[in-house]
Amino acid sequence: MAKNWYPIIDHDKCIQCYQCVNFCKHDVYTIGDGGYPLVINPLSCVEFCRGCQKICDNDAISYFGDNK
Repeated sequence: MAKNWYPIIDHDKCIQCYQCVNFCKHDVYTIGDGGYPLVINPLSCVEFCRGCQKICDNDAISYFGDNK
């Protein structure tokens, strides 16, 4: 599991479709009070998985620790 690599949600791009929340089987996300996905368990993220980023139709997910 990742210690220095996890998803970051861009709320300006996110349309609150929850594809990322529904996709992730590692309980990285929850839905926050404002309706946006929140990363609550970054240590549960599988390093370099990128599954949630790939299914995001609005390119709203990037990763802390990425070397892009």
